[in-house]
This record gives sequence, C-alpha cells and structure tokens, in this order.
Amino acid sequence: MRILDCTAALLLSGFLASAPIHAHAQQQSARALVQSIVNNELKQDANDHSHWMFRDANKVGGKSTVTLVVQTAEGNVKKAIEIDGRALDEQQLQAHRQSMQRFVTDPAVRQKQKQSQEHDDKQAAALTRMLPKAFHWKVVQQNGDVTTLAFRPDSNFSPPTRAARVFAAMQGTMMVNTKHKRIQSLKGTLIHDVTFGWFGVLGKLYKGGTFDVERRDVGQGVWQITATHVHIHGHALIFKTISEDQDEETSHYKPTPPGTTLQQAEKMLNDGEVARTLGLAQPQ
Repeated sequence: MRILDCTAALLLSGFLASAPIHAHAQQQSARALVQSIVNNELKQDANDHSHWMFRDANKVGGKSTVTLVVQTAEGNVKKAIEIDGRALDEQQLQAHRQSMQRFVTDPAVRQKQKQSQEHDDKQAAALTRMLPKAFHWKVVQQNGDVTTLAFRPDSNFSPPTRAARVFAAMQGTMMVNTKHKRIQSLKGTLIHDVTFGWFGVLGKLYKGGTFDVERRDVGQGVWQITATHVHIHGHALIFKTISEDQDEETSHYKPTPPGTTLQQAEKMLNDGEVARTLGLAQPQ
C-alpha cells in the first residue's frame, strides 16, 4: 500500500507541477493563433481597395435612419430613404438631396468625410493590433473552420490611449475563421469602471457596458462589418452624460461599377438604380 500511495503521490505532484505549464502552453498557442489572425486582417485591410453599394440601417440614441451608400474612389455618396420607420416626406427628401449635392460638388465636405474615415480606420487598426497583447486568450470551442476564443484583460498590458483603456477593460469572446484567417465576431463586456483624470473628473464609463461586432465575407473575399451593437454609458467632465447606444446593420452588398464617379453615384441613387441593383423596393 505504501508503494501505491507513494506512486500516487508522485503522479499527483507531477500533474500539479505540469498543469500550470500545460495551461501556459495552451494560452501561448491561443495567443499565437490570434496574432496570425490579426496579421492577416491588417494585411487584407491595407490591400483592400474595393468599393461597394449597400443598405445601412443605423439607430443612435433612439433615432433610426436607413441609408443607401455608394462607395467611390472619391468618397461615399449616401441617400437616406427612411427615418424612424417612415419614408422621407418632401421636405426631408429635399434636404437630403441638397446634402448629397453638397458632398458631390464641395471638396471641403468630401475632405471632412475622408479625414473622419481615416481617423476611424487608424483607430480600428490600432485596436486590432492590440488584441494579442492586451488579453489572455483561451480556445473554448472548435467547429470546422470556426474557432471560438475567450479573452480577459492582461494586467501586464499598458493601454497607450483612452480608447485602448476602454478596450483593454473588456472580457468576452471572439470567433475566427481559421481557413481564411478572419475575425467573424468580437463580443465584449466592460468588467470594471474606467475613469479618466483625477478621480474620474475627465470622464467615467461604467462597468457592464457591452459591444458586439459581426463580420462576414460580402463577396470577392472582402470582409466587412455587417453589424455593430454598442451600449456603453458614463459621464464626462462631471456633468455631461455619455450614452453610446448604437445599433447598426449593413446588408445587400453589391460591387460598385468600376470607375463610378461622384456624379454617377448621385444619379444612381436619385433615379432608383442603386435600390434596384440591391434588390430593394425603390425609394420615393
């Protein structure tokens, strides 16, 4: 019995010693997978010069707008077709047509859109680049080409920006397509309050806030964000309430005809060609 007991003890002690090593190896393997996915995402985004037409349904702060979008080399031309579930009335139609015409004819308006888009793209790339280092990763499910990983904050990571601080305070799951090395979804919950400035004087976001981003191949091997759900709340500068409530879904993707100009995109939107191409009821 003593020999058996001693053997069992040795086996148990060996298991306990190897368990942390095994867990660490699994974590490193998961992190390596995330790094390979991130590397491919950044490469694909940098090389993607495609342009698309699509339907964009966006709800922010209780107000919903459905827009048709035509991407061109000179900018994205947009036409609202629905507000709060109703077709635009004549006054709204006129206002939106004038806004679209200003975009087409005024370089300053287009430059403003370009700068905003470049800022968003730069920030998205920075946050994507953070993924492998900002979190501990664990593979929790594998189903064919789809792998689901769980993530939680890595206390050794030092976020370089305010946006990074919020992002790095999340835990959740990420689904990746291992065949194409693309992110399919990223879902997170803010697990603690995030404060900015002394005792949060500059701002505070409350724990429990959530985000959910869904992506898919819309054609030609191009992956786009097709759903975004953000619900994060807090305050800034003591008195100003922060309410990041957004639900956006894009669909009905079709390639923009090569060489489409701003003027052509405007005409296509106004005469219903875009709606017909997307297979939607023609807006009035």
